[in-house]
Amino acid sequence: MNKFVFLIPVLPLVGFLINGLGRNILSRALVSIVGCGTLIASFLLSLLVFREAAAPGFVPMVINYFDFIHAGGLDIKFSFQVDQLSSLFLLIITGIGSLIHIYSSSYMHEETVPHFARYFAYLNLFIFSMLMLILGANFVIMFIGWEGVGLCSYLLIGYWFKNNDYNNAAKKAFVMNRIGDLGFLLAIFWMLSQFGTVSYLELFPQVSSASLYTITCITLLLFVGAMGKSAQIPLYTWLPDAMAGPTPVSALIHAATMVTAGIYMIARSNVMYSMAPHTQDVITIIGMATALLAATIALKQNDIKKVLAYSTVSQLGLMFVALGVGAYTAGVFHVMTHAFFKALLFLGAGSVIHAMHHEQDLTKMGGLRKYLPITHITFLIGTLAISGIPPFAGFFSKDEILTAALQKNPIYYVLGVVTSLMTAFYMFRLYFLTFSGTFRGTDHQAKHLHESPVAMTMPLIVLALLSIVGGFVGVPSVFAENAHLLSNFLNPVLGSVHSTSHEVVHLSHSTELMLMGVLVFLILIMIFFASRKFASYQPSEKEESTISKFLANKWYVDELYEALIIKPIGHVASFFNKVVDTKVIDGFVNGVGKSVQYSARQLRLLQSGQVGSYVLIMVISLILLFIFQFFWKH
Repeated sequence: MNKFVFLIPVLPLVGFLINGLGRNILSRALVSIVGCGTLIASFLLSLLVFREAAAPGFVPMVINYFDFIHAGGLDIKFSFQVDQLSSLFLLIITGIGSLIHIYSSSYMHEETVPHFARYFAYLNLFIFSMLMLILGANFVIMFIGWEGVGLCSYLLIGYWFKNNDYNNAAKKAFVMNRIGDLGFLLAIFWMLSQFGTVSYLELFPQVSSASLYTITCITLLLFVGAMGKSAQIPLYTWLPDAMAGPTPVSALIHAATMVTAGIYMIARSNVMYSMAPHTQDVITIIGMATALLAATIALKQNDIKKVLAYSTVSQLGLMFVALGVGAYTAGVFHVMTHAFFKALLFLGAGSVIHAMHHEQDLTKMGGLRKYLPITHITFLIGTLAISGIPPFAGFFSKDEILTAALQKNPIYYVLGVVTSLMTAFYMFRLYFLTFSGTFRGTDHQAKHLHESPVAMTMPLIVLALLSIVGGFVGVPSVFAENAHLLSNFLNPVLGSVHSTSHEVVHLSHSTELMLMGVLVFLILIMIFFASRKFASYQPSEKEESTISKFLANKWYVDELYEALIIKPIGHVASFFNKVVDTKVIDGFVNGVGKSVQYSARQLRLLQSGQVGSYVLIMVISLILLFIFQFFWKH
């Protein structure tokens, strides 16, 4: 297996180079073949790696390729680590990524060929960076992929760079991610200083000998990195603005790649986090706050992609809750199921936007179920899955998170249930506004409504099937003993570690079944309320309440950041530009130049060309020399 592991990230890199360098000479069909083909090949290789990792007796392996940094006592190798956790993420990234690439080949057909090739080059580079992040056997290689993902998000969010608003959204994502990346970088330096290594296999056995203060600081700094990449409070506002990019990019960022990087990093570092109970508490509180905040905002958004964006932020919050309470497998499980139904929902939204001629306002849709039958059915499946209706994938993973939260603290469970109920409401609000009732768009749009081509509907069907059956890899013990295949698979990496922040209270099967039934019943009630309110929706001139405006304006968090951070920094920058830079620094530099010029002009007067003047100066100089010689020394 180790002979071809390096090909998994290299193939998308080759696709990036071919499409990027050949964008002006390649045909549209060849660009699609190269962009999709390289990733499909990576997916097939990932399947082989996963099959071997799932075999009995598999031993995790580290494959060293060359010395990356070798200076003084520092020895960091460029190496990949293949184990159960990395092999699972390889399948998610390359599998979902392949479907998004295939979808993109049709969705982006209106682009000119050079820009079409540029788009696929960026997508391939994005996947390459994420695969580097996953496969790295140490935190430095992970950080290289981490930074690469941030760069590619900037390039893809600002893909339509002629629109300045999109450029601003790309810059916002880049800057906010840099804030988190600084925390990650400081954690790496601290690990090198404390342990002398950043290799997983060498580092993790040493952490038990470190002080609680050291482990807490390192894990908090790593979490700051995860907050930026995985959009947690306060570094979450870039993610909804990332909707400026093409819809397949939104699916790639939100479902399979970038936002899951923080989850992966903490799951990979589970040994350290289980020794830092204070960090776990911080993660749980921030994750729950993010889940609730984003869910409330999603209730009043009318842009179809913005609803899904805030839904992603909310679901990421629940994943961090799972990590915070020590349920690492549950967090990874929800990453996997979320990848299925969120990719489905975003690509379904893209199909709707495609049919509506780039209209994204939910209030201008309606009645699309008869025009887009495949999109409608698959989107409904994704909505049921994210809402937590059994037997769809989201039910199993979300229930596992809520159960783990209840075992640690009932307050976490109650807040998680509230988040789940809001999720069901706003997702079915989106569904009913889009597909039910009468069409509220223009006559021109009505005449051209049609189902998307096969290249777009085929990924929807595959993702819908995964959203139906994907949860059965994590069947809880309340239904069947030892049926949690994912837990058994990840046990060598995650299963032997338990949180120490609180005593775990185990639930009886009857209690767990009762809680499941009550939650599903409450979710069905929320769906019923959504159907009553939005199934026959018609725009109203009635003025919205203050709370509705507050939620529609996203709690005015962007405005708060603008007032407290951006404007003050802008004023300071303006002061330095106009005063410090112009008057002080430029004044000093220009003053030196002017003083040299002035001195030269004065000295030039001595060079008059008159012999008498030179004789006079010489005589005066000799007199001064004699005076100095005879009187100064005494």
